[in-house]
Amino acid sequence: MLRRTFLDLAFDPLTEQQVVAELQSCTARSLFRYLVTPNVDHVVRLSRLDRAGPEHQAYANAGWCLCDSRILARLAAMCGVALPVVPGSDLTARLIREILRPGDRICLIGGDPSTRTALAALRPDIAIDQHIPPMALRSDPAARAAAVRFAIDHPARFTLIAVGSPQQELIAQEMAKMPGASGTALCIGASIDFLTGRARRAPRWMQRTSLEWLHRLVNDPARLWRRYLVEGPRIFLLTWRWRRRLRAEATDTG
Repeated sequence: MLRRTFLDLAFDPLTEQQVVAELQSCTARSLFRYLVTPNVDHVVRLSRLDRAGPEHQAYANAGWCLCDSRILARLAAMCGVALPVVPGSDLTARLIREILRPGDRICLIGGDPSTRTALAALRPDIAIDQHIPPMALRSDPAARAAAVRFAIDHPARFTLIAVGSPQQELIAQEMAKMPGASGTALCIGASIDFLTGRARRAPRWMQRTSLEWLHRLVNDPARLWRRYLVEGPRIFLLTWRWRRRLRAEATDTG
């Protein structure tokens, strides 16, 4: 299925159920692929970075690139691009509860010791190897390399990379370049915290009405006010510029 481009990111137009079906067929010996779920925050951050840089390439080279944001999907629809929404937190929950089979092994990159404990309580029938990297991974290639090495040395059906964007996408891309990489990696951000109850997700009605950002802002204003009130609104300017550029290119070629 051909990818659909919006704001210079190429998305796979897959539904959540289609992605689940593909992940169910993955094994620990599968040819390595990784999955990313960009949202508004990711897209705004990428807009400030060199389009030829490693962060952009990490999204472009992903085995699956899925739209995580209803706001992003609505803006894309206004530009004539249909993007199914596949929330990364929902996908992670289904992976843990439905896709993993007894005896499976996962490799967890990120979190803290209590993250592994909470995950093991949900699925005591699977094996979990965890690597806890230091902060500031984006500017620490040696620490990213150590995380990649740990994942390669602990082969698993699924590797869950939970260190935030774009660090987790960079690790996944660097892992893909390593001989011996196998299985499937998912860049999941804080999804495990929602799944284990360490953080609260917005009620379903807020998710459906594209207000999940407001729920997060109210619950953690000190950390998130800049993301949602200063950086996030830039998405509307980016959409306007992208649409204007496409119209200009269409006029030039016409």
